[in-house]
Amino acid sequence: MRCNILILAATLVGLVRAATLVSIPNVTATTIVVLPAGTVVGSTSDGVEYYRGIPYAQPPTGSLRLKPPIRLENFGLVQATGVAPACPQTTAMDITPLLLDVVALPGVEQTLLFGSTLGDETEDCLTISVMRPQGTAADAQLPVLFWIYGGGFEMGSPQMYNGSVLIPQSVAQGKPIIFVAVNYRLGAFGFLGGSEVLADGASNLGLLDQRMGLEWVADNIEAFGGDPGAVTMWGESAGSISVFNQLALFDGNNTYKDRSLFRGAIMNSGSIIPTEPVNGVKAQGIFNTVIEAAGYSAKLKCLRDVDYDTFLNASNSVPTYLSYNSLAFSYAPRPDGRILTACPAVLAKTGKYAAVPMIIGNQENEGTVFALFQSNITTESALVSYLNDVFFHNATRDEIAGLVATYPNNPDSPAGIGASNDTYPEFKRLAAILGDWGFTFMSRLLLDTFPAMVPAWSYQATYGSETPVLGTYHASDLPHIYYETDDVSASIQDLYISFVDSLDPNNYAASTPSGYLTFWPTWQEKKQLLELGAHHTRLIHDDARAASFEYIRAHLETLRL
Repeated sequence: MRCNILILAATLVGLVRAATLVSIPNVTATTIVVLPAGTVVGSTSDGVEYYRGIPYAQPPTGSLRLKPPIRLENFGLVQATGVAPACPQTTAMDITPLLLDVVALPGVEQTLLFGSTLGDETEDCLTISVMRPQGTAADAQLPVLFWIYGGGFEMGSPQMYNGSVLIPQSVAQGKPIIFVAVNYRLGAFGFLGGSEVLADGASNLGLLDQRMGLEWVADNIEAFGGDPGAVTMWGESAGSISVFNQLALFDGNNTYKDRSLFRGAIMNSGSIIPTEPVNGVKAQGIFNTVIEAAGYSAKLKCLRDVDYDTFLNASNSVPTYLSYNSLAFSYAPRPDGRILTACPAVLAKTGKYAAVPMIIGNQENEGTVFALFQSNITTESALVSYLNDVFFHNATRDEIAGLVATYPNNPDSPAGIGASNDTYPEFKRLAAILGDWGFTFMSRLLLDTFPAMVPAWSYQATYGSETPVLGTYHASDLPHIYYETDDVSASIQDLYISFVDSLDPNNYAASTPSGYLTFWPTWQEKKQLLELGAHHTRLIHDDARAASFEYIRAHLETLRL
């Protein structure tokens, strides 16, 4: 049983389109597109054309394992009509009694909590998928939405997200778009750290995979009728953190062949994540554990030489984000002096990122799902020890105690989670700290650094506030975006499609009943958020838990993973 509360189980993703209708011997698909590297055969269904699993890099196997991606120059003929493979997953998790109690509660979407549709897992997984409206002309120059999936940098796949729902919605709006989803390496395959990794130039490989996917779009999307100058990146959770990393890669240099790779960004539940260097104590400890589990005492080369199953099992030998360690990620993007030149919080503060128009926001109760695994933390002292030992090794105990002291130990923290839920004594305070440090406050910190002349819009979702224990929990936006058809779903889709089309979310033709959506001013105007409620939207000030925010901002040097 696999808990996917953060990456959400879903049906197979569809993915986009071709230019010309021709017949190919022994091929049943009805559409093809010819690219410089080869011919892609796709399929059509319900007004959408799909091209799933187009290889964009050489297989990262054998001597290319744990190496930066190498562009695939020639792939011949690709049958892109099936389900693209997922990259190797980190699947272990901690099934606690509290977790089992929570998933049995009414209002918690069971199908989204357990199980997933990932497709086959394989190390040869560097593919990209495209989806567009049926009949799009080759010269249509449609804007492009580039999706980066989440999953704690340990699991996930484009197949989990039904991106095809956005295509007919965009057509109905008169703003047709192309949807692209990229596969990137996870776990030790994509985010292994350590001094040997740094010396070898093998750090942050998953980010380099994503960047090569963006370059692939720049080189190929015109053949699908897309505009390479109108790309908006979009991600959720680890995918959203990845979006900021793409903004900050190479100190904000997002040019490729003298042209910007993207013009806008959408970040759902993730932005800055303060991390120690790729050769720091935490990352080195993970490397040591992985290489020992693979049967060696040292040498990165050994991990390239072992068979796939051995390396996969070794990758899974460390704690996952669905465990007691929670957001203290074993695998994550880390500063390496080249790809990420500094801690993301420092890059944001110093303006070393590509500031493009963006939408950024969070769920009201981001931390609740990450606080389900620590039910032995029943005292304030134990909470301080947990944060000091598992998360913030470089902070003193007094610094952690000072952080905890800014959070009242009451049953209404975080907001929206009532007193009637039967959880452990420190659950709500830990949930508030994790949600703030990992998500809400990081968005506010990024917005504080954003240039006044570049528009940014921010939101907070509260539509699930009645959900027992969890509230409007992390990743509860994904079913609204990809699978449900309520007012919330239609409104988010309207806002996002408008932004992809014009870089302004307010240029929508609302498909929801009148009165739901409120005009959304930029964050810079009055530091306001658009609150997405179950039955209405309204504007609220972005000033929740101000004392805790200022404390974390003042201690970012030590509050790093």
